[in-house]
Amino acid sequence: MTMFASPEDARTRLSAVDYLTDPQIATAVFLADALGKPLLIEGPAGVGKTELAKAVAAATSSELIRLQCYEGLDEARALYEWDYRKQLLRIQAGVDGWDDARAGIFAEEFLLARPLLTAIRRDEPTVLLIDETDKADVEVEGLLLEVLSDFQVTIPELGTISATRRPFVVLTSNATRELSEALKRRCLYLYIDYPTPERERDIVLARVPGIREQLAEQVVRTVASLRALELKKAPSIAETLDWARTLIALSADDLDEDVIAQTLGVVLKHVADHTRVAKELGLSGIGG
Repeated sequence: MTMFASPEDARTRLSAVDYLTDPQIATAVFLADALGKPLLIEGPAGVGKTELAKAVAAATSSELIRLQCYEGLDEARALYEWDYRKQLLRIQAGVDGWDDARAGIFAEEFLLARPLLTAIRRDEPTVLLIDETDKADVEVEGLLLEVLSDFQVTIPELGTISATRRPFVVLTSNATRELSEALKRRCLYLYIDYPTPERERDIVLARVPGIREQLAEQVVRTVASLRALELKKAPSIAETLDWARTLIALSADDLDEDVIAQTLGVVLKHVADHTRVAKELGLSGIGG
């Protein structure tokens, strides 16, 4: 059973949960659902890749299960592991021989399901988010290949567990390293860049209640100027929203030079970026 009837349906329902899409994003979401393929989303940090997965879950009343990738992530943390403490207690309770012990300790009650296995076993609508895939070690991709190819997991002690209802899978990547071609072949691909000023303005208006359109325009225009500079970390959409909320909290009517100088820490988190902005925009009171 598909979640979306058409790309336009996807766009409408995502907009209803305050995720404003363009035709490319809406079509990719629809096709990933219709074809039962994972959706690999790449792009700069902070452009809404993770938020898209959350929005799909909200728009379809699905459970969101998140696997946060990091260096050193292994099968036990991604897929499953055994509860060794409970197994030891079971053995200490008394068993007759290894065969009885093996049958007793490798039972369902001792299995600790991690995100991948949890998502595969669910019968209800599920969105599986594999976040920042590029941060995981290459070995983890081999595990993902089996899971995303057949949507099944083999546990030697219990057998093969296959999905009765495939989850909607989203993989995100900031492209800090190249993912394998084998993994990419199993996915549909979507690149999300920073939005156009017009779409980012609409996002601000949708997500920041009470902000005037003129002030939203000023925020978006200023953020665009910051992103055009060679900064260590360009402002994300989330930081644009934080800046807009900051101005509301300060009851600021305009984003003038004084307000920018006082609040720049909301959007820039490196002292070198503050110094660069002070120099480029001729601001006083910031930088070093």
